[in-house]
Amino acid sequence: MEVVEQVRQAASIVEVASQYTTLKRRGSKHVGLCPFHSEKTPSFTVDEDKQLYHCFGCNAGGDVFTLVMEKEQLSFPEALKYLADKYHIPLPKKPGFSPQAQKLEEQVLEIHERALAFFRRNLTGTPEGAQALAYLRTRGLSDDTIRTFQLGYAPKGWDGLTNHFKAWKTPPALLEKAGLAIPGKKAGEYYDRFRGRTIFPIFNASGKPVAFGGRALFDQEPKYLNSPDTPIYTKGKLLYGLNFSRDALREAGEAVLVEGYTDYIALYQAGLTNVVASLGTALTLSQLGLIERFAGKVAISYDGDAAGQQAALRAVSLCFEKGLPSRVLVLPDGLDPDGAMRKYGPVRYRELLDRAIPGFRFFVAALTRGKTMGIPEEKARVVKQVFQEIARVPDPVAQSEYTSQAAELLGVDEKILRTLALATPADAKAEDKSPFYQAEKRLAQILVRNRPIARYVFAEMKDADIKDLASEPLLRLIRRAQEDARDRTYAELRRELEPGLAGALDRILLEEGPPPTVEEALDCLHTLRNLSLIGKKRRIKAEIKNRETRGDKDLPRDLFSQTTEISQKQIDLLTRKTPE
Repeated sequence: MEVVEQVRQAASIVEVASQYTTLKRRGSKHVGLCPFHSEKTPSFTVDEDKQLYHCFGCNAGGDVFTLVMEKEQLSFPEALKYLADKYHIPLPKKPGFSPQAQKLEEQVLEIHERALAFFRRNLTGTPEGAQALAYLRTRGLSDDTIRTFQLGYAPKGWDGLTNHFKAWKTPPALLEKAGLAIPGKKAGEYYDRFRGRTIFPIFNASGKPVAFGGRALFDQEPKYLNSPDTPIYTKGKLLYGLNFSRDALREAGEAVLVEGYTDYIALYQAGLTNVVASLGTALTLSQLGLIERFAGKVAISYDGDAAGQQAALRAVSLCFEKGLPSRVLVLPDGLDPDGAMRKYGPVRYRELLDRAIPGFRFFVAALTRGKTMGIPEEKARVVKQVFQEIARVPDPVAQSEYTSQAAELLGVDEKILRTLALATPADAKAEDKSPFYQAEKRLAQILVRNRPIARYVFAEMKDADIKDLASEPLLRLIRRAQEDARDRTYAELRRELEPGLAGALDRILLEEGPPPTVEEALDCLHTLRNLSLIGKKRRIKAEIKNRETRGDKDLPRDLFSQTTEISQKQIDLLTRKTPE
């Protein structure tokens, strides 16, 4: 029997529908209030024999798969798995998914469930955990909230959790694969990843623990520590709290997006339950896809300080790309959402949220802040940046509306902006949203990924080589990090970039490339140097032409000599020998 039919026959549509509404038998059918719209008189009917449902009020209807897909906002394969798990029906193995990989997933899931129980017992049942419990209470969390979100505590010792798992004869190497243990210096030696930390379990959409976040209680670095990627968890693929908030998201039609789990819990406890958190990592398109699935809009409520607002700027940029309407709440006094909720209370917080700035206006204001818009060239650069963001919006009607808004906000003739849109080739927009030249893209890939090669490149790179390139801020940033002799993570580099450039960089770093060499990197640099020379020559020739048009017969001789020098430099580049 086909597995879909097996699941359909095993699943009781009455039992599943009863998860969402109270049903009463009426003859051969069951009737209740519709879970898809508000009503006072029951019009939702479930036929157990036919395994179908129908609402005579809103016309919703279908079978058990449709019901789960609509209520849980799942695709058909996800709904099939949901029901198969509920009714204990094994699904066929995924193509290319080995039995060993599936067994590892099951083992890691079981480890997380046991680890969660261990952390929770430590919080409420040990003297050391009492300190963590007191800390959570001082942060304003009630005992009900602590139980709801299943918060816990990881003891300070080096091997509390690893020793705990010896009772189940769990190999420490398996704990490492689960992200809970770290190998020591000696062979076979392991110690706990989370030590002396309040534990915030991270659940998947089905409510199963798949990762943990830990907040340091003592003098530890980092202050916040999250699980690494494991067979059951990938950073940037989940939203913290979605399992608790998905119904509230659907009802509100908007998700309030915060960065950390403490921010999420503070808002949820205060009654603002249509909230999710990006787990302190840079927001991803995958996470926005989840928000889009459960709510049609997003209100970004990040920290009110400069770093938080820069993160909000990047989030708005991603919303443009996703086609997701956004608003931005700028919290006063540089507060984070947790601090703002404790200082102002839920009523004032909701008032601030009601006055959140539309994402596009926030974006334009951020780009123009500190700029001298009275200088035409500076204004032109800002207009170009704004237009690059508008070009990322997938819907042409929304693009047109944003173009009108940009003209008003920037004080630019709308016809000029629309001409700029027409001047951008459609195929270029569709195939490559990156503002980089190909050599620029490859050089950025190499420099971000390979610090030793970067030393050779920066030893030869001159400011003029990268002037006016889209990647100039990035290349200067990498060079500064190189000079500081400090390895910066990609996340650190990304935080200091404009959102448009950061998004473009994300895309080129996802591209695969051959193993880099010093020669290839220098070839890229020399290509950019040549492009710079071409641009400089073009500007000089344009100046000569303008002067001739004005009837200026006394042209400075140095203009002609400069073009000759540039031509010679181009010849030198073409005939250069590869450095030893």
